[in-house]
Amino acid sequence: MGDDELAEIRRKRLAQLQQHQSDQQDEAERQRQLDAQIHLVLMQIMEPEARERLNTIKLTKPDFAKAVEQQLVLLAQSGRLKSKITDQQFKDLLRQLTPTKKEFRISRKG
Repeated sequence: MGDDELAEIRRKRLAQLQQHQSDQQDEAERQRQLDAQIHLVLMQIMEPEARERLNTIKLTKPDFAKAVEQQLVLLAQSGRLKSKITDQQFKDLLRQLTPTKKEFRISRKG
């Protein structure tokens, strides 16, 4: 393999890496914009106490909080919210969205 071929391979690989990095930056920027839009919608549809509760949930269960945020945004977009969500309404919504826990009883024969 000659120096010219090696240089060409390096140049192509560098171009691929730069394109990949650019794509990642674009995706990160799109995600930031989406998060900002969701945040704005939540500010408009939730009382401060309810937003505080959601932020607490984000710390402990980020995936669940993301799903709740998406549900709230969908409710807002569909026009099903007539007023801001209070803390009590948010608690009720969380109870509906939280999967019920199953109890298991283990008995030993002996």
